[in-house]
Amino acid sequence: MCQAEAARCGGKGPLADALRDARARSLALFSACEAALGPGLRVPCTPELNPPLWELGHIGWFADWWLARNPQRHLGVHADPQAPRSPARQTARGVDADALYHSSLVAHDTRWRLDLPAAAAVRADLAASLRDTLALLAQAPEDDTGLYFFRLALFHEDMHAEAAVYMAQTLGFDPLQHPPAAPTQARRTQALSIAATDWTLGRSGPGFGFDNELGAHRVAVSAFEIDAQPVTWSQFLPFVESGACAQRRFWSEPGWRWQRAQERQAPRYLRQGSQGWEQQVFGRWQALDPAAPASHLSAFEAQAWCAWARRRLPSEAEWELAAQHPGFAWGSVWEWTASAFAPFPGFAPHPYVDYSQPWFDGRPVLKGASTATVPRMRHRQYRNYFTPERNDIVAGFRSVLARL
Repeated sequence: MCQAEAARCGGKGPLADALRDARARSLALFSACEAALGPGLRVPCTPELNPPLWELGHIGWFADWWLARNPQRHLGVHADPQAPRSPARQTARGVDADALYHSSLVAHDTRWRLDLPAAAAVRADLAASLRDTLALLAQAPEDDTGLYFFRLALFHEDMHAEAAVYMAQTLGFDPLQHPPAAPTQARRTQALSIAATDWTLGRSGPGFGFDNELGAHRVAVSAFEIDAQPVTWSQFLPFVESGACAQRRFWSEPGWRWQRAQERQAPRYLRQGSQGWEQQVFGRWQALDPAAPASHLSAFEAQAWCAWARRRLPSEAEWELAAQHPGFAWGSVWEWTASAFAPFPGFAPHPYVDYSQPWFDGRPVLKGASTATVPRMRHRQYRNYFTPERNDIVAGFRSVLARL
């Protein structure tokens, strides 16, 4: 069983360890923010970012909302999301935590104008929250219903930790003092030939599942040929260097509008130096590794490269089917697919109703994981989803041979 499946199905002991590990990671990432940004923790108000102090407070609030304050936590996916909550722990200090941290109610841009508690108070709240969470976990039924909200809180925190790494890259500081990456071993580009078959898309059976993963159903998949690994910089950059990236014919209509609005033609975090291409990694410019997977690419760029190379993005079902092959390498970058993020048959939102349902708007599904993803989140069935212009995330792609 892979680590991600173990995290979804494991009992109370491993879950308690994972909750402690996630909290330690969150606090370490926040400390790195403080060291890099100073006590003001100022970041620009952009769609890609959140104020770091708001993020930290939201993590603790989310765990409290679904666990310590939730009278129906024992009901798991059958809990009423509107069930009255007990007062937040911050109420004793005269702080309305729900008005600060309830992400469904607090509009993104207003988070920069909130009167947030100081970092020391937020750290104390998180310590108390974790103690309460672990005490409740010790008393919880050791089944999928009893553990549902503990697993949800764990994975929610892991997602925010990954977002903190993206933010550090955006702002140009190293969040955890990563050593310089070793050059990628050059690999011969390989293709995998996958035979036609029916594939079960969607999760069923025991353990934790996000609501958008459920609804297992059979999908007919025709035979196809797919890259064994994500597209590398050595494969992607000729599209840029040849000037093809500036040609309208390779872009979709929304992709072309996005491309024309960019101030530069090169992918994000790349520049041409005196010795060749360079990549900015956590604020440091270094020689680009041509054998490394191309990353920080938008879906628009992935689609345009495929049109130029006479290839296409895989569907979600093709990606999952190919991922069963032992020669399929994944986990270095999130991978854009051709599939829209949409509900599977019989979809019903879980109590955290804003996790999936508001985002069924045509944005693409991404599969896999990235270097910023903790191992317990690296699950083949996990469905990530971002709007196609996002290139702050560690995303790339692999391609399928187009049948002309």
